[in-house]
Amino acid sequence: MTETESIAYDVVVLGAGPVGENVADRTRAAGLSTAVVESELVGGECSYWACMPSKALLRPVIAQADARRLPGLAQAVQSPLDAPAVLARRNYFTSNWQDDGQVAWLDGIGADLYRGQGRLAGPRTVTVTGPDGTLTTLTARHAVAVATGTRAQLPPLPGLAEVKPWTSREATSAQETPGRLIVVGGGVVATEMATAWQALGSRVTLLVRGKGLLNRMEPFAGELVADALKEAGVDVRTGTSVRSVTRENGTVVAVTDAGDRIEADEILFATGRVPHTDDIGLDTVGLEPGSWLSVDDTLLVDGTDWLYAVGDVNHRALLTHQGKYQARIAGAVIAARASDTAVPDAPWSAYAATADHDAVPQVVFTDPEAAAVGLSLAEAEQAGHRVRAVDVEFSSVAGAGLYAEGYKGRARMVVDLDSETLRGVTFVGPGVGELIHSATVAVVGEVPISRLWHAVPSYPTLSEVWLRLLEAYRG
Repeated sequence: MTETESIAYDVVVLGAGPVGENVADRTRAAGLSTAVVESELVGGECSYWACMPSKALLRPVIAQADARRLPGLAQAVQSPLDAPAVLARRNYFTSNWQDDGQVAWLDGIGADLYRGQGRLAGPRTVTVTGPDGTLTTLTARHAVAVATGTRAQLPPLPGLAEVKPWTSREATSAQETPGRLIVVGGGVVATEMATAWQALGSRVTLLVRGKGLLNRMEPFAGELVADALKEAGVDVRTGTSVRSVTRENGTVVAVTDAGDRIEADEILFATGRVPHTDDIGLDTVGLEPGSWLSVDDTLLVDGTDWLYAVGDVNHRALLTHQGKYQARIAGAVIAARASDTAVPDAPWSAYAATADHDAVPQVVFTDPEAAAVGLSLAEAEQAGHRVRAVDVEFSSVAGAGLYAEGYKGRARMVVDLDSETLRGVTFVGPGVGELIHSATVAVVGEVPISRLWHAVPSYPTLSEVWLRLLEAYRG
C-alpha cells in the first residue's frame, strides 16, 4: 500500500450521497475548503437504488391506475404496462448507474472528490484507501461530517446468503420482471415494491410479520393501502413470519411460521436498515463501530466538538429530504463555528434541526398514496399532548370525485387543544402526495386553526379537504 502526504481541508465529508453533497454545498458556499470521500457512486443510495429508481418504477403504475378510474380513458389503458419501457425509463433516471453528472456538479462547486474507503483515524483525521490501494490522509481544520447512510438489514435465517435474496437495491435495479415475487416486510419499501412489481407483471406475495402495513402512520393508512394491494392481486398475509428460505433448482422456497410453503422466482427482504458505520474507524475516536451516531440538534455527535453525523446515520429521520435538511443545518453550523460566530440553537433557529422532532413529512408512493407530517394521534397522546383527531372522507370533497370515479381516501388532522394548532396531518388517497406540503407549512408554522379558517382552498380541488377538516373540527 502506497501512502501519500497528508492534505488539509477545512471540512471533510464522508459519503457523497444527497446528504453529503448538501453538506459540501453549504460549506463551499461559506468559503470553506471541502473534501468529499465516496466508496461507490457519487449521488448515493437515493440516486441509484432508492428514491429515484423506485419512483421511476412507480410513476407509470400510478398514472395507469388513475387513468383506469376515468370514464372515457379507462378502456384505452386496459393493456398491461410495457415493462421493458418502464425499466428503460428507470435506467434513464439512474443515469444507467453512472455518476459523471454528479461528479461534475461536485467539481462545479469546488469540492474535491476522493474515491475509496474513508475511515476516521483519530480526531479530525480521515484516511482514504483508493481503488489502487493508495492511502491518502485528509485532515480537517474544523469538522468531519459523517454522511455514510444505511444499508439493508437481512434477518438471521440459516443459509440466506446462498439464496441470494433481493434487498431494496436489487428491487429497484432489476432488469427483468420476476414471474413470482415474495416480499417480506410491511413498511415503505415493501409496500412500494409490491405495488410496482405486481403492476409490472409479477405475482406478488406480501408477508407481513405485524398486524398491518405502514405501522408508523395512522392505522387507516395501512388499511387502505392493504385493501388496494389485495384488489390489485397481491396476496397479502399479515401476522406471518418466514421460518426458512431455500433456493431449489433456481426456485425460492419460503416456509412460514404456520408451515405454509411459498414458491417464487425471487424474494425481497424489506425488513429494516442498519447504519453504515461498521468500517469507518469509529473506534479511533471512542465510538462503537456499527452504531447509530447520536447527535444534538446542530448535528454535532455527542461528546465531540468536531464530528457531525448527518442523514440516516444519526437515526433521527431516515428520509432523503430530511437528511438534506439536516445537511443544510449542519453546513450553516460548521460555517458559523469556523468563523467563531455564535450558534443559537433554539428550536426553529437556522442552526437547529427542529423539524426532525416535530414536522417530518413523508409520502408513500403506493396506490393510494399515503402522506403524513408531524405526529400521529397515538404519538401525540404518548408525548403527553392534549389533542383531538378530526377525520373526514375524501368523498366529501368535489375535487375527489372529479379526480377519479369511486375515489377512496381519508384525511386526519391532530389538533393540539391547548394551542389550537396542528400536531400532525395524514392524507391517504390518489394524488395526495402533492397535498402534504401545505400540511407541513401549517405544522412548522404552528398556524392557529383560527387563521387556517381564512386559507381558502381553490374549488374544485383535492385541497378542499382542508375546509372539510376545519368544518368538522368546528362542528
